[in-house]
Amino acid sequence: MRNIFIILSLIICACGTKKQVSFKPDYSPGPTAIVYKTKANYNKQVPVILSDDKSEIISYPHPNDLKTGNDFHYPTLLENGYLLDNKGIDKNVAFLKYTYEEYSKLPEAPSLKILMEAIINKEPLLEIYNVGNKKSFTNIESQLNDVIKNKKLKQTFKKL
Repeated sequence: MRNIFIILSLIICACGTKKQVSFKPDYSPGPTAIVYKTKANYNKQVPVILSDDKSEIISYPHPNDLKTGNDFHYPTLLENGYLLDNKGIDKNVAFLKYTYEEYSKLPEAPSLKILMEAIINKEPLLEIYNVGNKKSFTNIESQLNDVIKNKKLKQTFKKL
């Protein structure tokens, strides 16, 4: 009976232990992966990049840049509200009132003045991380979800 109690205690302790995440990011040259969390749901809104002082748009997509074939470059949904960027954002991202679908139907990108007026929020981010070279992951979504679930995002990757 005592041996059963010991075995059950060990099983219970093992089940309650968090899995250790041992992912070492690779920041070598190549396509960079960005993970972020926003203040609101902007998943289908078109991103633009602002200057450091947020006074002007320095990068924006052409309507043809938002999809490949019939697939839009929406961010990949990760655990706990985090997103994996698939478009090319950085810490100076802002989101437009245009959805990917609406914007992709435009014959050309609107003027910078119209785009500035279409910004929903110039400070949409809660967190943003450079998680390294995309090619260093064997299964980027699964590996990032493991890091997020184990609350190791801030300790593992570069906060921007």
